[in-house]
Amino acid sequence: MLKYLRLLLLACASLALAGCTMWGEHPVRHWADATGGEGLERNFWNEVKARNWSELERHIAGNYLWLAPEGALDRAAALEHLRQLQLNEYSLGEMKVELSGSTLVVTYNLTMRGSFNGQAVPTFPVQMMSVWQQQKSGWMAIAHSTIVPAAH
Repeated sequence: MLKYLRLLLLACASLALAGCTMWGEHPVRHWADATGGEGLERNFWNEVKARNWSELERHIAGNYLWLAPEGALDRAAALEHLRQLQLNEYSLGEMKVELSGSTLVVTYNLTMRGSFNGQAVPTFPVQMMSVWQQQKSGWMAIAHSTIVPAAH
């Protein structure tokens, strides 16, 4: 009986520890660290914040399309749009990722602190959607959409 009790306790302890993360969250610092949609988005915004345009451009497809409040922007216009953003801080929330074959659709809220074209950016969350596609060169952003809530 004691043997079975020990086995039961060992099994319970194993199950309890299986849900624990001993080392905490692995931060995404480079594109190679990204293992999913959240990592790709964090890299995207990290590059914007660091103003690392050459690295960002390597992960934006040639046929990229950004639907912004100003209208539809092709790749060149989207990059110019991003260059006008001085991003001091950002946070991502309510992240949802859907995988369909070699494509990831990522939706989330983005809250920023900084300026755009010399004007302070709104501090309320903005809804975002990005579409990433696995290609030979790695994950490439192929589309993005920004929705500013109507109440603001």
